[in-house]
Amino acid sequence: MRILITGGSGFVGRLLCQHLNEAGHRLLVVSRSPDRARRELPEGAEIRESVMAFAEDAPEAIINLAGEPIADKRWSEAQKKRLLESRLNMTRELVTLCERLETPPRVMVSGSAMGFYGDQGERDVTEQTPPTDEFAHRLCAQWESAARAAESLGVRVALVRTGLVLDAGGGTLSKLLPPFRLGLGGRLGNGRQYMPWIHREDLVRIVLFLLERDDLEGPFNAAAPHPVTNADFTRALAHHLHRPAVFTVPAGVLRLALGEMSRLLLTGARMRPARLEAAGFTFEYPTLDSALKAILGR
Repeated sequence: MRILITGGSGFVGRLLCQHLNEAGHRLLVVSRSPDRARRELPEGAEIRESVMAFAEDAPEAIINLAGEPIADKRWSEAQKKRLLESRLNMTRELVTLCERLETPPRVMVSGSAMGFYGDQGERDVTEQTPPTDEFAHRLCAQWESAARAAESLGVRVALVRTGLVLDAGGGTLSKLLPPFRLGLGGRLGNGRQYMPWIHREDLVRIVLFLLERDDLEGPFNAAAPHPVTNADFTRALAHHLHRPAVFTVPAGVLRLALGEMSRLLLTGARMRPARLEAAGFTFEYPTLDSALKAILGR
């Protein structure tokens, strides 16, 4: 297929493009840094700076992963606006492209995140769980709504509510490994908040699964079937690194340092991939131990 990809040069996008290329698909990649993207993506990928530059190519599918990283900067009002606009503007451009094509794409797989649910305490969270109204939820809800505008054009829209992505070379572990390797790791706050996570390979496989299954639409929780608390994650990571993890970062210190963004670290959701498992998807890395063993054993 001719597949239009936004966010293709990101941590998840690079591996996704590699898999798509190996499967024989034609890659149409939107990137604000075309030269860097050409160095990082498979040879033959067509890279342009805007969505509309691909109007003549009539993509048959869209994968939308673009968006400013949510945890890179403190959440000032200006940063919140940037986080929202980086997702909505790109997604709306994709819907506009669908409107202009004589034959719209068959499917759009569009990003979202576990933040859709807000703080959920210790209850199990499926795609049917009502969200808690807070900034992360509103961000994801508006992002999803923008993507679902393509449904009225006959495009099947699948929404991927992603947990913390684990793999070497980026994502969550790139921030955690340096202090943990020095024996300075530890839990955040009381450690009881859940951290839904997923191995990057499984996340890419989910995107491919949703791309191919014509009967699947709407939201899907992209997280491993065995979520863990922050305390459990801390112990597991320290164990695999053969390091102690005796420190605790008090919740008050995180709130003082990060403001509202501290909620990303101090709250969570026990998110389960209910719809994916019901559809027959199987995880290569269902447990945190299996994922960390594969990543850290390389």
